[in-house]
Amino acid sequence: MTRTIGAQRPRLRDALRRSESGKAAGLAAATLVNNGVQLIFTVVFTRLLGATGYGTLAALISAFLILLVAGPSVQVAAAREAALDRLGHPEMVRATLRAWTHRLLFALLVVSAASALFRTQIAAAIGVDEAPWGAAVILPTGVLWMLISLQRGALQGLRAYAPVGSSIVLEGVGRLVCALILFAFGLGVTGAMLGTPLAFLLVAIGLEVVLHRRVGPIVDTGASVRSLRGLIGDGWVPILGLFLLAALQNMDVIVAKHRLPADAAGSYAAAAVAAKSIVWVAIGIGLHLLPEAARRSSAGLDPRPVLLRALAILVALAAPALLIFAAAPDLLLRLAFGPDLTLAADALIFLGAAMTLLAVAYLTVQYMVALGETRFLWVLAVIACAEPVLLSATDLSVTGFAGIVFAVQCVVAGSVLALGLRARRKRAAGVA
Repeated sequence: MTRTIGAQRPRLRDALRRSESGKAAGLAAATLVNNGVQLIFTVVFTRLLGATGYGTLAALISAFLILLVAGPSVQVAAAREAALDRLGHPEMVRATLRAWTHRLLFALLVVSAASALFRTQIAAAIGVDEAPWGAAVILPTGVLWMLISLQRGALQGLRAYAPVGSSIVLEGVGRLVCALILFAFGLGVTGAMLGTPLAFLLVAIGLEVVLHRRVGPIVDTGASVRSLRGLIGDGWVPILGLFLLAALQNMDVIVAKHRLPADAAGSYAAAAVAAKSIVWVAIGIGLHLLPEAARRSSAGLDPRPVLLRALAILVALAAPALLIFAAAPDLLLRLAFGPDLTLAADALIFLGAAMTLLAVAYLTVQYMVALGETRFLWVLAVIACAEPVLLSATDLSVTGFAGIVFAVQCVVAGSVLALGLRARRKRAAGVA
């Protein structure tokens, strides 16, 4: 009996790994682990650097985050092209990636030289005059991030989800470990910042090895490869879509700093960080959703099951968090951020529900990008412009402020989901 049970367990694990739901959940878990490591990074370096030092590091990281929007968008475009076989056979995929890599490495050299030359001016623009070399690594880090995004996108399109998930986890751990090592050598804030490009470089090398093993060596077929400029130009839809979603995700915290008292605004920001863990889950699920929906749509199959499965996984993973937000918000904020940041405890459930709805919108946007739809852009643009106006219109309590955010996200999720389902029906009718 024991032997039978033991034999069943490996088969169950293998079945989960092979199932589409298991792959999506695995990518979501990898993304969640990555963001958990980044939270540890924040806690560790707050204590190592102190308030002033971490303020400088936070400014550097914030400047880098501006560059992040293009990376996931290019990853989405590369995944969609590979999933639809528009990058050619596997040997052509390798040749295309080689051409892209050469261009990005050249850009890395040029950007690194220019950043080093103008490091003082860059630091002054960010407001971190005390860390010019930390400021100098921001743009080169963005180029490395673009390279990793292209590699992950190609692997997504080839349905190699395991190395994508592993690289997401190793990226977060690598940033923390590399930053701690460089800090230990006395590099301070600059060392903490340098940990990020060093980790990105190691991940890029690892992904290159994975691509070589999965696709094989580069074979010169004489055929022309897809240009990186063309890929980025064709990727304006996901770039703009993700930018608008990022605005809807973060605009409330910015407005809160202007409309709420200082202590309330700080507590609200802490509660928002806790609530956004649900969006992190959606980002991981979206890594699986987009190429699968694109592949089914291209084959003339109904892609809606891919979206519905992704939404079901999101709800299953978000439900425990929402229960905690509703049952013990004060305890959660106290344990996570300290007793001084609990003023927004009553608002946490509204923020959690709002971020769950935004996660629904995020997954639906990924679905529509896979189907080549663009109509969702004007909806996101209108609501993204309206949200700060609504939040600034009246004086509200922290809970009332969060209530407006929840109402806005209800409109976002409802509108985008309706467009997504209509796009599915239209496509299905056209195939028939």
